[in-house]
Amino acid sequence: MLRKSAAIYSIMVGISMFMMWIVFYLLGAIPELATEPARLLLHIFAELATAAGLISAGFGLLKLKPWSHQLYLLSTGALIYTLIQSPGYFLQNSELGFVVMFAMLLILALVLLVNMIKDKINCSPGGSNP
Repeated sequence: MLRKSAAIYSIMVGISMFMMWIVFYLLGAIPELATEPARLLLHIFAELATAAGLISAGFGLLKLKPWSHQLYLLSTGALIYTLIQSPGYFLQNSELGFVVMFAMLLILALVLLVNMIKDKINCSPGGSNP
């Protein structure tokens, strides 16, 4: 159940990240493209790479692929960075709805990550559970 929950969360958040940037672009809601294009394009690239990793890890977890747990850990680490860093922009612009959303996603990401690590430790040959 935990693996499936982590997989679904990863896939949904990854897809949402892609969709968010597409919607912001189509609405012309990225003024920094004109003022800070290099910084913003690298930021978007990092977020899209995180999203791709999350989606891949999620599908890998669902299909029990041996590489999926490691990709999940890597992608979730990148996501946690994003969920801590990105709300600053919205907080500065008094868009508290986004700040609350990021906080909720961060809490859920941390809970799933800690539990996935615990589960992996307990199921490993050197773990406490046989």
